[in-house]
Amino acid sequence: MTDQTKNVLFLCTHNSARSVMAEALLNRLGGGRFKAYSAGSYPSGRINPFVETLLKKMNFDLAGFRSKSWNEFAVPGAPQLHFVFTVCDQAAGEVCPIWPGQPINAHWGFPDPSSATGTDAEKAAFTADVFRMIERRIGIFVNLPFAALSTLELKRKLDDMGKAKEPA
Repeated sequence: MTDQTKNVLFLCTHNSARSVMAEALLNRLGGGRFKAYSAGSYPSGRINPFVETLLKKMNFDLAGFRSKSWNEFAVPGAPQLHFVFTVCDQAAGEVCPIWPGQPINAHWGFPDPSSATGTDAEKAAFTADVFRMIERRIGIFVNLPFAALSTLELKRKLDDMGKAKEPA
């Protein structure tokens, strides 16, 4: 892989929680080597309030964050994608648009913060746990030896990362 900035799209059905957290994290942890985006197959039109609160608390700039359709990334003039990650099982099973750039695809499923039950404190804690899972996975991703890996080796590593069980 070249040294150019790599465009990464995170997909989830509603683009309100997991994909948004992944976008924010990769843009922060990627050191300018990555430009992250997020989208959904059926966007909800809003960011999950627990995700929004958590990201603000952690000093993420949410200007420009919105729940949007994945179709925005499959039109002429869309960013050429290098990687596309589905972060929810439902989106992984859907037929995706044709992405510009022939990106490497992988599935990295995470629990859905929108499915959390209990008190607001319990929902916030669940969201924070999912955030930490995504943060660990992205930390591994940004530290992969991209220059030393063939496309096939990189695809295999990304698939293996998605199959790995998250530590408790």
